[in-house]
Amino acid sequence: MTLTQEIAATVFFALAILHTFSVKQFQHMANKYPEGSVGENLFHLVGEVEVVFGLWAGLYLLFIATGHGSEEAIHYLESRHFTEPAFVFVIMTVCSCKPILVIAEQLIENVSKLLPLPRPLAFYASTLVLGPLLGSFITEPAAMTVTALIILNRFYKRRMSSRMMYGTLGLLFVNVSIGGTLTPYAAPPVVMVAGKWNWDLAFMMQNFGWRALLAILAATIITVFLFRKELLFLTWENSNQSNVKPIPVWISVVHLLFLALIVVNSHHMTVFAGIFLFFLGLTTVTKEYQEDIKIKEGLLVGFFLGGLVVLGGPQRWWLEPLLSKLDVLPLYLGAIGLTAITDNAALTYLGSQVPHLPDVSKYALVAGSVVGGGLTVIANAPNPAGYGILNSSFGEEGINPIELFKWALGPTLIAAIFFWL
Repeated sequence: MTLTQEIAATVFFALAILHTFSVKQFQHMANKYPEGSVGENLFHLVGEVEVVFGLWAGLYLLFIATGHGSEEAIHYLESRHFTEPAFVFVIMTVCSCKPILVIAEQLIENVSKLLPLPRPLAFYASTLVLGPLLGSFITEPAAMTVTALIILNRFYKRRMSSRMMYGTLGLLFVNVSIGGTLTPYAAPPVVMVAGKWNWDLAFMMQNFGWRALLAILAATIITVFLFRKELLFLTWENSNQSNVKPIPVWISVVHLLFLALIVVNSHHMTVFAGIFLFFLGLTTVTKEYQEDIKIKEGLLVGFFLGGLVVLGGPQRWWLEPLLSKLDVLPLYLGAIGLTAITDNAALTYLGSQVPHLPDVSKYALVAGSVVGGGLTVIANAPNPAGYGILNSSFGEEGINPIELFKWALGPTLIAAIFFWL
């Protein structure tokens, strides 16, 4: 890849980031046109966050094709690895099925009963602690999907203030980003470096796990206290009502088996794609125990992440020299900030390419990357999954990126303190 193409990729990447923060304006512009007109549909399209990076990635490929021929553009596209976007689509779809959701909700329900708190507060706290921590075992995209759907069904569908909805969203994104660091195989930014730097389970628990647990507990307790009055006024009843047809144990077990097989083979797209096709057959024959699964939402999220893959790779020309020159504290703070404008897995991958990086700098880079993973929708690969599930709850204009950033700052600061201890 030439320097011109790399610089162009950075320009398109910057434009995509600006576009991400401007989707609300595009939605406003769409409302000025007659319903069903070309203008309304066009501005609604470019006002969808999930479309942004795919759109600019397509324009970047068109730029390459115009300047260097279509074969060069195709060659570059085929040199990218789309396993992670495909996996996020598959895991998001699988985890949105009813049997998986019921299992997760029952687990959280049982744990919440042990807490000496009123039911809404206990269930809210349990969801935002246990859900993200599951990311260390079933992967972060799966944990994000399950937790976001539970939040949608048990909280967002009730009367909640916009303030509490954004506070919950910011906490969810931050907790999921750090909640996958108890193990070396679940969080994308950790996966990128764990093999090369020999970070095993013991290392992750000793250096990341306890910090993540304490940060999640602290941020969740503060958020529960902040919204305690509103939570207490929620009309509360168990979602597992008696008139709902119970799901047979064998169906739950088979669904968990499919989920486990997909997670174990998460780095092998051909394998998990084949398992996923069998899973779709399972949902068809057990349709009396299913609800609508999130195939459309998963595809949009996969498209978003695919755009990040296309535009993120060529950023090495400026990121790698920057990372190699920073001292430990500036590197930690810089990683938190850079993560907000670029996928944290791409950031740690580039850091793994820097030769002779000291161990303390390795920790600072990865810790900063996961701490800043909740600030924006592009900061962490699972965030678009949560965004796609919860976006419609925020009204016609959807989630405001600036409000998300503002409400994620508090949990991010708490996590930053614990991970720097």
